[in-house]
Amino acid sequence: MPELVLILLRSIAAFLVLFLMTRIMGKKQISQLTFFDYCVGITIGSIAATMSVDQNVKALNGIISLLIWGLFPISLAYLGMKSHTFSKLTDGRATILIREGKVLEGSMKKNLLNVSELMLLLREKGVFKVSDVEMAILETNGNLSVMLKTDKQPVNAKMLGIQVQQEHSPTILIMDGKVMKQNIEILGYTNEWLLGEIRKQGANKIKDVFLAQIDSNGELYIDLYEE
Repeated sequence: MPELVLILLRSIAAFLVLFLMTRIMGKKQISQLTFFDYCVGITIGSIAATMSVDQNVKALNGIISLLIWGLFPISLAYLGMKSHTFSKLTDGRATILIREGKVLEGSMKKNLLNVSELMLLLREKGVFKVSDVEMAILETNGNLSVMLKTDKQPVNAKMLGIQVQQEHSPTILIMDGKVMKQNIEILGYTNEWLLGEIRKQGANKIKDVFLAQIDSNGELYIDLYEE
């Protein structure tokens, strides 16, 4: 078999195994990436790359190795669900970096963070003054959770004693020029009503609409394709 064809077939096999593993491992690998998950991801990627181009490695051995490394985080996650102590060993612990507007230098040193890095994490949360922070916690995935002091928190309707109507998630009625029939039926609307509404905003037909979204108050947002 030609070498290029063999590389193609091995690459496809590695891709399919990786795709299957990501579906099984769930979204935690992306949204809550810990240092251990990061190391596992690099190892799996390295195995897949080697399996694709190194013909000295048997394809079956590469697939088995990928499956084994893929099962590691799944097994550890399951054990972590059963044991809080085990979860701390694998994922580590969240660390308080700021308490009552004061930086905890010991926690900073323990996590190898300097002041510039801390200020960067705070600015990403929209905070520029350390004195405004009641508590800042460095999570196990490296993200910073920030709670502002009460007098620094944004004013909301509840603080002002204003009663507002609860708003629910908006619903998409048209996407990429196609009607979401199921959504329209659930809300009790018709295609005729929708066509009439989009014509009020300058569209001649459904295909002219890039996105149409309606909120819980019945307000319709329409974005037309650019000419």
